[in-house]
Amino acid sequence: MVDPTPDGRLVEVVERKGIGHPDTICDALAEEVSRALSRTYLERFGRVLHHNVDKALLCGGSAAPRFGGGEITRPIEIILAGRVTRSFRGTDVPVEEVAIETCRAWLRAHLHALDPDRHLRIACRFGPGSGDLVDLFARGATPLANDTSIGVGFAPRSHIEQAVLDLGKWLDDRASQQSWPERGEDVKIMAVRTASAVTLTVTCALVSAFVKDAADYLAKKALLASAIGARASGLLGEEPRVEINAADDPARGSFYLTVTGTSAEAGDDGQVGRGNRVSGLITPGRPMTLEAAAGKNPVSHVGKLYSVAAGLIAEDLVGALPGVSAAECTLVSRIGSPIDEPQAVSVRLRIEDGAPAASHSSAVAEVTRGWLAGLPGLSARLIAGDIAVF
Repeated sequence: MVDPTPDGRLVEVVERKGIGHPDTICDALAEEVSRALSRTYLERFGRVLHHNVDKALLCGGSAAPRFGGGEITRPIEIILAGRVTRSFRGTDVPVEEVAIETCRAWLRAHLHALDPDRHLRIACRFGPGSGDLVDLFARGATPLANDTSIGVGFAPRSHIEQAVLDLGKWLDDRASQQSWPERGEDVKIMAVRTASAVTLTVTCALVSAFVKDAADYLAKKALLASAIGARASGLLGEEPRVEINAADDPARGSFYLTVTGTSAEAGDDGQVGRGNRVSGLITPGRPMTLEAAAGKNPVSHVGKLYSVAAGLIAEDLVGALPGVSAAECTLVSRIGSPIDEPQAVSVRLRIEDGAPAASHSSAVAEVTRGWLAGLPGLSARLIAGDIAVF
């Protein structure tokens, strides 16, 4: 029996970091580089070769924003670290070129006020994989687990979780950015529900070039708060309390103003694995692990595959089994074992009709086996970008 769902708890806390948050930027770039390398390997050799590029670090720069303009005084630095295959069967792979151009393309597509050619520097610190792990990657018809890792997942999302996810995706959507050029992509949402009262504390970087003065800043901030409140009210079915850029102090002339729309320019650093979980949220009241899925190879790294599969298994169990209203799934791998043979599988169900959990055991086993057998197909979806991991 699963613990009471978050909807039934007195206090619930849910967080989401937007696409321009330094931690999310690191997750996104690591994952994009892994996907680009996977596609390059497939095009040249017909197979994905060993790599793990899940250690990206963003070192914030320095900036001097001012109403109506501003400049970057020291560029942001992004360091991509990991293990890659540089050559195969006598053919070299330009891994640094692939990685850097992939990062610049993603940044151009997602951060409208940041110029990746002027505002940042990218360095690659790629090394070869250790001999034992490279050998393990190539061994066997079924991929062998690259690590001993834990993947966890749950379903369904609570009312607040779903609302924060939907609100965050709306704020991340580039199409919604067109009418809000002053809104940067560095957004963080912290939702706190106490009983039925919901407070949304939202941090949103404003782009200095599109803000004339302090009065204009406050007016634009008020419009943004109104828009977020209206959107959130529709998602929640009730009006939340909304606070935007709560640290602002107009009397002191202190405003969250940026040149690029992200705190990475001066105020914050970033790292893979410190942001959203595979669920797209940070949910301290739910089972979570410290696993950083972004950038891990999609073929044999169970830290990625099991994190995704556990959530899909939980969703499938809730959708497929009558009377099951909630599910949690934990998958544990053992390095060197086939990825479809976990060391441990643990499933917990919340059953509303009073039936004993044992009555669902065969159906649970069937659903779980189906997803584990389908892990190669999951790999293809990850490479295609059909599944988000942050």
